[in-house]
Amino acid sequence: MKFSANLGFLWNELDLPAAIHAAKSAGFSAVECHWPYDVSVLDVNKALQETGLEMLGLNTRRGNPDQGDNGLSAIPARIKEARVAIDEAVSYAAEINARCIHVMAGFASGPEADKTFKANLKYACDAARPYGIKILIEPLNYYDAPGYFLTTTEQARNLIKEVKSDNLALMFDCYHVQLMEGDLSHRLADLMPIIGHIQFASVPDRGSPDQGEINFEHIFSTIADLGYKDPLGAEYKPVGPTIRTLGWMSKYA
Repeated sequence: MKFSANLGFLWNELDLPAAIHAAKSAGFSAVECHWPYDVSVLDVNKALQETGLEMLGLNTRRGNPDQGDNGLSAIPARIKEARVAIDEAVSYAAEINARCIHVMAGFASGPEADKTFKANLKYACDAARPYGIKILIEPLNYYDAPGYFLTTTEQARNLIKEVKSDNLALMFDCYHVQLMEGDLSHRLADLMPIIGHIQFASVPDRGSPDQGEINFEHIFSTIADLGYKDPLGAEYKPVGPTIRTLGWMSKYA
């Protein structure tokens, strides 16, 4: 298996260019991040070129996290802000040749939120398509993100079907899906045609994958057997220095 370091969690005590170099030194095949917007694209590109790593993806801004925001794109009263965030993400991703953008829905519910999210996803897909960028949507679990609009893979599948954009796909995060739905092996097989990226962390503590209730040796083997070849995103919360939590890589790589 090939792995991508999610630098929103791994080496997050370092600035983004330094974290990219740390990921390369640790043996990762790619990197991804959350919100890189305060870092110069020149510095990010320099680090990516020096390491030869690809930036797989980034997120749209959450809004104002100090006021509880966790995304904007499903909130009817904030369409203008959501589209500014989408435009910013597309511009930044294009400049660093990132493959994907995760459009964050935010805390919302009901028919108007559904309509708003679909309209904003169509907007994002249209904006990203000229650059060859894929738009991702990710169900989040209701323990970590109570009230988040998108919570299940079935809801995500319906959204993808209804938006009808060829560059819209599912972010399948094993951590979130296990907490909400379980049955990871069957869900991976069923959803593989619409999966654009896969992430992982242990359950229930969101730590490294060599602990917890998920048998990642089996899950990674299942993913490989299904023909998925892209790097899998290590999006877990390390306890202590990241480098000391990477023993799992030699086991699963």
